[in-house]
Amino acid sequence: MMHSLISTRDIGRSKPVLLNDACTGCRSGTPLPIDITMAFQPIVDIRAGRVFAYEALVRGVAGETAGEILSSVSAEMVYKFDQACRVKAIELAGRLFAPQDDAKLSINFMPNAVYEPDACIRASLAAAKRVGFDPRRLMFEFTENERMDDVAHVQRIIDAYRARGFTTAIDDFGAGYAGLGLLADLRPDMLKLDMALIRGIDSSTSRQVIVAGVARIAEALGIRCIAEGIETSAELCTLRDLGISLCQGYLLARPVVASLPPFVIQAL
Repeated sequence: MMHSLISTRDIGRSKPVLLNDACTGCRSGTPLPIDITMAFQPIVDIRAGRVFAYEALVRGVAGETAGEILSSVSAEMVYKFDQACRVKAIELAGRLFAPQDDAKLSINFMPNAVYEPDACIRASLAAAKRVGFDPRRLMFEFTENERMDDVAHVQRIIDAYRARGFTTAIDDFGAGYAGLGLLADLRPDMLKLDMALIRGIDSSTSRQVIVAGVARIAEALGIRCIAEGIETSAELCTLRDLGISLCQGYLLARPVVASLPPFVIQAL
């Protein structure tokens, strides 16, 4: 999960131009204000006892947090920043991920930072080829902190990514504007349940009813749920009992910079 401090309205004002299959926003010579790296946090299949995916979370090489980095990225830099994050995550994954493993690499992006899906993915594909990372292991999480006005654009991104064998996910479901209408329109492969629904779910009947209902809807649509932000064994046990097997949170493992942290499944 990576919340953006950049307004999507501001991004729209600085819309780039596509020249020779490359976006002018990505080709800008303006350097990013902070050198970036990635921290990785596992998404664990608690039933299988293995990692389903590692989410890449942006960090600064001097220890800057995601919030500090995002607050320094102007609207004019957002396209280039999005590309730089993708490439850095893939380059590190090529070094850290075991080739024989099938764990996915989950990368966050804002839909409005993707100008044209096929053009914007080329740098990622080139990075994957360069480091020998199978692009079919890529999973893209999209989130919107403001109302998503151009759902058709997001659908084009999902369709283009699915055609290339990528996995797609709605992040922060149950928070902000990521609701049932968006789920019905977009039909992603994965649904990440926001931590606001998970926190204290063991003692909240309303949260249990909501999560169970969303899980049933997702299953009927052929979508898998991921519970994020799990911090207690009681939360994990409750989610398991509700049929959620893909889990992420500090209870299992904290993000680690430029490394794949081991996970621990607390006694259920």
